[in-house]
Amino acid sequence: MSDKKTLTVKLVRSPIGTRASHRATVVGLGLRKLNSTSVLEDTPAVRGMINKIAYLVQVL
Repeated sequence: MSDKKTLTVKLVRSPIGTRASHRATVVGLGLRKLNSTSVLEDTPAVRGMINKIAYLVQVL
């Protein structure tokens, strides 16, 4: 279990007023309210999702 790399992502800006696909990406990452965090496995797919909404999230 410890050999899996993880990323902690925090929602720091509201997705209100953003594109629908960006809001769906926020939900897909498991983020709900502002300042909520999610611990995710470090995969190319997750990194792509984070890159897509980089202006809304912060990687801790």
